[in-house]
Amino acid sequence: MGDGIPATADFGRQLRALRTHAGLTQEELAHAAGVSVRAVADLERGRAKGPQRRTVQAMAEALGLDADDAQNLERAAQLGRPRPRRSATPPAYDTLALPRDIQDFTARGPALAELVTLAENTDPGHPPVVVISGQPGLGKTSFAVHAAHHLAAHFPDGQFALDLHGMNPEPTAPREALGRLLRALGLAERAVPLATDDRSGLLRSVLRERRVLILLDNAVDESQVRPLLPGAGPSLTIVTSRHTLAGLEAVHRSELALLKREEAVQLLTRIIGTKRVQEEAQSARDLVDLCGHLPLAVRIAGQRLAGRPHEHLGKLVAQLDVAGRRLDTLQAGGLRVRAAFALSYEQLPPPTRTLLRRAALAAGTDFSPEAAALLAEQPIEEAARCAEELADAGLLLPDPGTERYRFHDLLRLFAAERLSDEDGAALSEAAQDRTAQWMLRRATAAALRFDAARHQDAPDGDPDPARAPADRAQARAWLEAEQAQWFEALRRSQATGRHQQVLDAAEAMHWFSDLTQHWELWPEVFQLAVDAARALASRQDEVVHLNYLAWAHNTCVYDHHAALQAAGTALAVAREIDDQLQMGWALGYGAAALYRLGRLDEAIVWLQDSAACLSGQTSPQSRLAELSTLNILGNYLRESGRAEEALAIHRRSEAICRTGMPGQSPELISLYQAAIRQHLGNDLAALGQRSDAEVSLRKALATFEAAQMLSWSEPARLDLALVLRQQARYQEAREELLAAQDSLGELNSPRQAEAAAELREVDQAIAGPGTSCS
Repeated sequence: MGDGIPATADFGRQLRALRTHAGLTQEELAHAAGVSVRAVADLERGRAKGPQRRTVQAMAEALGLDADDAQNLERAAQLGRPRPRRSATPPAYDTLALPRDIQDFTARGPALAELVTLAENTDPGHPPVVVISGQPGLGKTSFAVHAAHHLAAHFPDGQFALDLHGMNPEPTAPREALGRLLRALGLAERAVPLATDDRSGLLRSVLRERRVLILLDNAVDESQVRPLLPGAGPSLTIVTSRHTLAGLEAVHRSELALLKREEAVQLLTRIIGTKRVQEEAQSARDLVDLCGHLPLAVRIAGQRLAGRPHEHLGKLVAQLDVAGRRLDTLQAGGLRVRAAFALSYEQLPPPTRTLLRRAALAAGTDFSPEAAALLAEQPIEEAARCAEELADAGLLLPDPGTERYRFHDLLRLFAAERLSDEDGAALSEAAQDRTAQWMLRRATAAALRFDAARHQDAPDGDPDPARAPADRAQARAWLEAEQAQWFEALRRSQATGRHQQVLDAAEAMHWFSDLTQHWELWPEVFQLAVDAARALASRQDEVVHLNYLAWAHNTCVYDHHAALQAAGTALAVAREIDDQLQMGWALGYGAAALYRLGRLDEAIVWLQDSAACLSGQTSPQSRLAELSTLNILGNYLRESGRAEEALAIHRRSEAICRTGMPGQSPELISLYQAAIRQHLGNDLAALGQRSDAEVSLRKALATFEAAQMLSWSEPARLDLALVLRQQARYQEAREELLAAQDSLGELNSPRQAEAAAELREVDQAIAGPGTSCS
């Protein structure tokens, strides 16, 4: 052994000598090997003597050991591992009896029905094999045992259960498992061959004529299971595993899911009794919610309460409600949620464990391999592979339609615990900073694709151009999918003093926010930008984002008092710096708030002031602001009974559009023209010119639909439906109203109530007089 380190030294002495020779601290070795500092310290002090083989391999790699030194280190670890006691001679006959069934077993009806169907229709030429998989704590073994007892009558030649110890450092070898099965089936010890292949062949021969049920519990992988499967005969094999065992061919799969809320309450009721649950029904529901509807967690909570018959459910709920204590609380005797998760975690290779821990830092309910790669500081290909491995192990839940993953609530707490113990605060902060800066750069570049002023389709600035969204459709998809990540990045950047990044991102989001007006995050986005502008003492940026903020309060969350306050502040700042454009916008946004607060006359005055302020400006931005102001002013005039004035105002807007605005994209001009057509259609309808109104509204709707502007198209659709109803074209009106009502509901638009009322009117008209639609 290198540098005089005795090969016969115990594991701790060898490890300490090798680490010192490599010039590494305990912290450096722990980080390189993917283990905790505490684990390294305990091993060197001899508190832990026999680490798992994977841990030894990881340390050997981190230390850069050659083959001989690595072998000596593993030999020392083997000496420290506890050995199971073995009898001098194996028993001549193994019963492998089924474990006892659980009387309070709950739910899983559809999965059990599938097994009953298989048992009743076994094909001797293709004996069924069922793989039951899922995350730790789902009750796979309990279900398999319950099913085996339920199906026992179908298999009169015997029911056998064999634990394959898949989560142990040394799972049961196929040769040993085959020997136990053969002896359980009645073969004498001398009749059992020595070789694994011979034993496997003999098992298939024995099962060809026997109707038996075999439960192979806790399998580690396909290679362990394959030799144990029958080739023919009327038997049924049930395999449980925390892994999907995707490599097993021609098997039936039953992936257990979390319990539904009512099923979880039913399980709790069966454990502690109906009376206690009925007396604290809401606490019972809260308790199973805090358990994440995970059967193991619900059972542990129930067992705790069963052992304390006078304790209120609300007390346990209060204890579980503290996230930092939840895993500590979820233990009863030998049952522990944390231990169930740890068994799977310890089986993972170091990079996969790292990704699981760091993924706990991801914002939102789910995350992409891209975000996980940033947090774990891994190449995206490696992160994607690790995420799939975690999904296969039941430690992450994959999205069925996209390449995204999410945690079960309790597993996220477990991962966060491991993150704190093994990585520490400094590494976590660095991972979050790195991810936030990358996400904000990608979000800014993606949002700029929608900037009407720049009308560029491929902006610079993406942190990974080779994988950047290729067009506006991909940019929108990315911004929607990663909303939680970039929004949290914006918050973090503001909190850490990166104010210019915040301003750049919020400014880039301005036009994109028009496409997603139903997102309730926009007020906070633009408030963060206002705060950043103030931190940078930029009055120009402050007034711009105050106006965006007023728009967001008005349009996205319908907080019109807050909108009026933001517009008033913007107006004051604009006057202070003599910015006529921003004064016009502020007056317009303030007018919109006044209108929605029922102050129509004041709103008209503010809009008239806005139009006067903007009419003398020459910039393209001023023309857009003037168009917006005139359009809204015309609407308010029409609502106040001045439809002729409204029509004249909107004709003025139409003339400005036709004149053209240098520097603005054709797409933007087209949208403004469509908006004007919508307003003109409503003016014409108010004046009784319904046929012309319909033509104008249909043109507006077609443009909005082509641009996928849902927040603009659906109000236009509603306006069209109103005109159709006024022409007594009730079936056509009904179709448009149904579509508008659904879409406006998705947008959380206040006009959804108007659509519902109009639909009732139309239904009444179709039904005829003397009928009721109530």
